[in-house]
Amino acid sequence: MQKFFEDRHRLFWLLHSLGWAGFAFISYLGSLFQELRSAYWIVVALDAYAGWLLTIPLRYLFQRIWHWEPWKMLLSLLLFALAVAAIWTVFRNFNYWEIYRHGFRPDSWTQYFRQTTVGFYVILSWSGLYFGIKYYQTLQQEKQKSLTASNKAHEAQLKMLRYQLNPHFLFNTLNAISTLVLLNESDTANKMLVRLSDFLRYSLYKDPIKKVPLQQELYAANLYLEIEKVRFSERLTIIYDIDEAADDALVPSLILQPLVENAIKYAVATQTAGGKIMIAAQKFGHDLLIEVADDGPGMVLTDGLPKGGAGGVGLVNTKERLAALYDRNFSLVLTHNQPRGLKVNIRIPFEVETTDETEA
Repeated sequence: MQKFFEDRHRLFWLLHSLGWAGFAFISYLGSLFQELRSAYWIVVALDAYAGWLLTIPLRYLFQRIWHWEPWKMLLSLLLFALAVAAIWTVFRNFNYWEIYRHGFRPDSWTQYFRQTTVGFYVILSWSGLYFGIKYYQTLQQEKQKSLTASNKAHEAQLKMLRYQLNPHFLFNTLNAISTLVLLNESDTANKMLVRLSDFLRYSLYKDPIKKVPLQQELYAANLYLEIEKVRFSERLTIIYDIDEAADDALVPSLILQPLVENAIKYAVATQTAGGKIMIAAQKFGHDLLIEVADDGPGMVLTDGLPKGGAGGVGLVNTKERLAALYDRNFSLVLTHNQPRGLKVNIRIPFEVETTDETEA
């Protein structure tokens, strides 16, 4: 039953039919107090059926004007409602004259439209109910998207925390710092401690629900990569190609982490000679394009994901977060890098922080 009401198409037909059935019932009850013949119920039924048919096209017209400017949408609504009301009035008068008055015809053709005002108010009421229900459904849909995005963000944060608090990760990092101390490279060891502290602070205290400027995400990714660079030394090469116009673009918090982590795990750590990780970003029209590529051994891709689920959890989670935040206005594509390796491309709408948001 819940699935039935969640289907907006089915719900429309149910409410649409019930609404016109209710109109027919109320109209017939009203006729009982006017001492009309019982045959009047046929006229009422035909009137309701004509209204049921004529308002169906309004649904598709209103879908087209839904995103118009308010004044254009209101003006179009009134014009459409008036046009449908006029046509419906002709049908109603014809039914009444033909069935109830046995073929009566008026002297003037203008009498065909003599009850247009009544019809206009009925169609206007139908239109108001349609927009009211559609607006309510849109609010519920946006609320659901917000809740989904929040859940995915918290899920990403929990996975990040699990990784950061992984004893193996901390052991490798602290062991590298200890080695630097034994080698009397205290300055480098101190820098490593600062990077580790900043990295953990960013991950622990940055709200994953909010979008942040790309430069902040790059800063966090760089902290992580610099920590890993101590482990891999010259085996890890990091290349950045960031368009200046993309620095302030808003991106989901922690969106780069699973991509960089996969590149380290599957492209750098698996090769004796190490590898390169390339992070690029640029503004392209109204979109922001982000690319994370490596020159590792690559993977066999199945349905856009690595075969066997390698890196699949982080990638699936990232795709679901993007879907929750941007609906269908995004893309996440995995391709083979040339001449070797794997490349992840993300396209999202280009957004920047407004003055109001900054002041808030």
